[in-house]
Amino acid sequence: MDIERLKVTTAEQGFTDRNDPFTLFAEWLKDAEAKEPNDANAMALATVDDEGLPNVRMVLLKDFDERGFVFYTNYQSQKGQEILSAMKAAVVFHWKSLRRQIRVRGIIEKVTDAEADAYFQSRPRDSRIGAWASAQSRPLEGPFALQTAVAMYAAKYAIGQVPRPPHWSGFRIQPLSIEFWHDRPFRLHDRVVFRRPDPKSDWTKAKLYP
Repeated sequence: MDIERLKVTTAEQGFTDRNDPFTLFAEWLKDAEAKEPNDANAMALATVDDEGLPNVRMVLLKDFDERGFVFYTNYQSQKGQEILSAMKAAVVFHWKSLRRQIRVRGIIEKVTDAEADAYFQSRPRDSRIGAWASAQSRPLEGPFALQTAVAMYAAKYAIGQVPRPPHWSGFRIQPLSIEFWHDRPFRLHDRVVFRRPDPKSDWTKAKLYP
């Protein structure tokens, strides 16, 4: 075995010794924003339906702090309904250019109306119109149904602000576990997981076998 290949770069040294997962996440996200060609904030969101069958899809992280990880959606969509039923979810970030991933599992809370309103108004106007026009995840009635709905709401909100639909808002994943994974030669990957029993408890940390 070539031991030299197992040596990490200066920038990577010490990540397994960090004790604050949110600070480490911020550092890794910043690295990804500098190196990933598209959507460094993309994450695969996993939910389960009423029968326990999982669903997974890509969404975009829109905010994070020590409270958790925030994304927005139509609450009437499939993922919205599954989240509202279980109030639990998991996400994974995978940054191929950095050969890193982060797994997050936790419980869900709704963002406040003020948070949702502020983010909604920051979106492009066409995206705000689209939030009204799209009956997300439901069957499309015909080839021109969406265009018709877009035109109707564009006319309705032709002047002034486009208000946030009552069914459109955000979720915050309050993590109970956050695992950091970094690719290493010979599949001897670095893995560190932070866990806590509830969002108000302190973190415990463990290094895992690859």
